[in-house]
Amino acid sequence: MPTTPETIEKVIEIFSAYLEKNGHRKTPERFAILNEVYAQKGHFDIESLYVSMKAKRYRVSRATLYNTIDLLQACNLVRKHQFGNSNAQFERSYAYKQHDHLVCTKCNKVVEFCDPRIQNIKSTVGELLDFNILHHSLNLYGICSSCRKREEFEKEAS
Repeated sequence: MPTTPETIEKVIEIFSAYLEKNGHRKTPERFAILNEVYAQKGHFDIESLYVSMKAKRYRVSRATLYNTIDLLQACNLVRKHQFGNSNAQFERSYAYKQHDHLVCTKCNKVVEFCDPRIQNIKSTVGELLDFNILHHSLNLYGICSSCRKREEFEKEAS
């Protein structure tokens, strides 16, 4: 889902207020990183973001990227995922529909899905245990159809 200009305006406002409140400088690099994060279509890692920004001639270091991603996480504009043994993956979180993940343990492919029954379970468990659930993360691990087909083909070939 593409990011709307209204969303970009709002995340800039949230980030700016967070930086000001916490005594951080409002640098052009930080806001360039924010814009690039919200231009991403899905999950990304720091290295792919760095390569993408360098290709667009942004002058940012990896250290600035890591530090800015930490700030974006702190103000809930970015969410971090650790899928199995792979590098940390990130995704924008403001105005981004709650979803869960299927993760292939062979090729590390990540598929997002949304099932309203999970929201119902979350609500029911929260009520039953008198717990105010703020958010959740559900990752289901298995083998994707492409990897299964590849394994079947390799079995038949041997």
